[in-house]
Amino acid sequence: MQYKILAALSCLLIATGVQAQDNDSVHIHSLSLDEVVISSGRFKERKKNVVQRIETITLKEIEWSMPQTSAAMLEQSGNVFMQRSQAGGGSPVIRGFEANRVLMVIDGVRMNNAIYRGGHLQNVITIDNNVLEKVEVLYGPSSTLYGSDALGGVVVFSTKKPQLAEWKGMDVQANMMTRYSSANNEGTGHVDFNLGFRKFASLTSATFSKFGDTRQGNLRNPFYPALGIHNEYVERVGDSDRVFTNPDPNVQKYSGYSQVDLLQKFLYQQNEKVSHALNLQYSTSSDIPRYDRLTDYRNGSLRFAEWYYGPQERLLAAYQFEAAQLQGFFDEIKAGVNYQYIEESRHQRSRGDNVRQNRYEKLDALGYNLDFRKMMNRNELTIGTDGQYNKVRSAAQATDIVTGEESALDTRYPGGGSNMYYGAVYAQHLLKLVPGKLILNDGIRLNYTNLRASFSDTVFFPFPYSDAKQQNTALSGNLGLVYMPSYKWRFTANGATGFRSPNIDDLGKVFESVGGQILVVPNPDLGPEYTYNADLGVSYTDGEHIRLEANGFYTWFRNAIVTSAFTLGGDDSVLYDGKLTQVVANQNKAKAYLYGFNAAVTLKLAPRVTLYSSFNYTYGRYEQAGTEVPLDHVPPVFGKTSLAYKQNRFEGEIYAMYNGWKRLADYSPSGEDNLNYATPQGMPAWYTLNLRTGYRLNEHLSVQLALENIMDYNYRVFASGISAPGRNLVLTLRGRM
Repeated sequence: MQYKILAALSCLLIATGVQAQDNDSVHIHSLSLDEVVISSGRFKERKKNVVQRIETITLKEIEWSMPQTSAAMLEQSGNVFMQRSQAGGGSPVIRGFEANRVLMVIDGVRMNNAIYRGGHLQNVITIDNNVLEKVEVLYGPSSTLYGSDALGGVVVFSTKKPQLAEWKGMDVQANMMTRYSSANNEGTGHVDFNLGFRKFASLTSATFSKFGDTRQGNLRNPFYPALGIHNEYVERVGDSDRVFTNPDPNVQKYSGYSQVDLLQKFLYQQNEKVSHALNLQYSTSSDIPRYDRLTDYRNGSLRFAEWYYGPQERLLAAYQFEAAQLQGFFDEIKAGVNYQYIEESRHQRSRGDNVRQNRYEKLDALGYNLDFRKMMNRNELTIGTDGQYNKVRSAAQATDIVTGEESALDTRYPGGGSNMYYGAVYAQHLLKLVPGKLILNDGIRLNYTNLRASFSDTVFFPFPYSDAKQQNTALSGNLGLVYMPSYKWRFTANGATGFRSPNIDDLGKVFESVGGQILVVPNPDLGPEYTYNADLGVSYTDGEHIRLEANGFYTWFRNAIVTSAFTLGGDDSVLYDGKLTQVVANQNKAKAYLYGFNAAVTLKLAPRVTLYSSFNYTYGRYEQAGTEVPLDHVPPVFGKTSLAYKQNRFEGEIYAMYNGWKRLADYSPSGEDNLNYATPQGMPAWYTLNLRTGYRLNEHLSVQLALENIMDYNYRVFASGISAPGRNLVLTLRGRM
């Protein structure tokens, strides 16, 4: 049905577009193979010269999509899959890798830290999409430039830069935005303003968002009419937990939250060659309910009365020095130091139990980078070093919510503190074998990691030692060719390795007793995980009417970390909490493979009309007890098709987002795919039809109106514990001065 609608709209838009006088092309997708200068490689480089597949999401595309969070912004590209356990979340999946196997970078600073876990993460929502200048998604291993965790890829977020005045005096610029969304009664307000002088500039940004409970769609699959339905919820009345009937089962009770994001940047242009930048960011939220846990049933009744994340705080302070057009051995230099403070907590209380379990984590991360670039005839050489030190503090207590009495509780990470240091040296090289036609990309990195965890709690965890230490090194590299026989064609072949060094979550979180049946203990011999990847790509454009892209990959995953039987002091079981308990530990025992492809087409159907469509497929398996079983986190087929129109001050787009089936046979037995939140057959396929429009009233004011999930379709994204929003009216007002 959606194809008929798209075809009809295409005819309408073409008919009206013939009369257009504004020659600006639709902004959503460019037809050029060399349209963007990227900065993902530490220094700016033309996209056509980089062998790795990179998708750039521009400022205009971000504003056009009107995303509530940065997770939604990535998802709406149609090429990044997003898992959610609660409304206040979003865990990017790239090429079948998720969480601590996908690296996130903000303004050159790595966000992945020592407690990034391997399940599902929500840290991406701490990035304010309203102040982003662009986002670059690097697909495939990217460890040569970015180090550990870059197995599936890297998401590089770049915030706006302070703008200097072009004349003497002061230049003032400001942007304001307010948005309302009906599906969760979202209210968002944003303002940023720039004060620019000839050599000094300041950029200040603030965003406040409040999200209510998310309403899911009402048009249900007739074969699965109960998917996402929860008729009950728990509420505290006096000193007891009572179960109430949900008056509207489509409203997902206790999924709302609020968030504040602040940014302050200063730029000092010392001279035409040297600049200094100071970057300050702060993000915090209200408590964020863990919706999937609040809808868990045990023995036929709701299990939890409370389960929420405490305010998620992220503070970043970074200084960056840049020098260009130098006369010495190096042409460009970048050097910086940065500090991050992260605070997280989780709180849970079973229904009928007055004791709430509270666990708190605080993390300090101090990092540095030093990068040099040299242009030599047809060669471009980048060398550098970077590193980061993480210090983790973990605390916990149990609180009786009636009496206020507090008691001891096991911590999530070692109570005596943990620390992790990694340092690396790297070199990345680009050689224009035949300028404009044949380009070689190659690079290498050597990484060192050191971890230590101190176990101060001998009551909950009576280990025969008080410290666990770990050291390892990792070597990675890449080699690829770009061949452009003409401006129309571009072919790429790339081989790259990626690695993920074990972190505190791998080493330190292991001492949880799982249902009292097993005891997970540290393994000091744990080593890095590795991927070995081969990529092939082809692009074609005539520069005016069509652009075609296709990329295929095959990944070998080796030394993957899994939890398996272990021994402690030579024993496979130890006396724990008064009973003999089996010992297990994280170990490098698994091997897996993944393959897949991405294809995209952009067609300029008329001077005002552009059609875009993308398609993503991934397949993954790993060996278990001599047999192959599905790898976790591998998404089903997914993509996006859109038809966009622009004329003078008006823009419009109708688009479809879609996912294929994730059948039961393709779910991983590890449990990470959350089959319990799907149907007994897996997660059904779905698609949504959506409409966006925008009108520029004048040079200072514009309005956008969108209707998402027009058919009010009820669906849930694979591995997610909360249903997607139903029909959603979005109204956005933007002002500029």
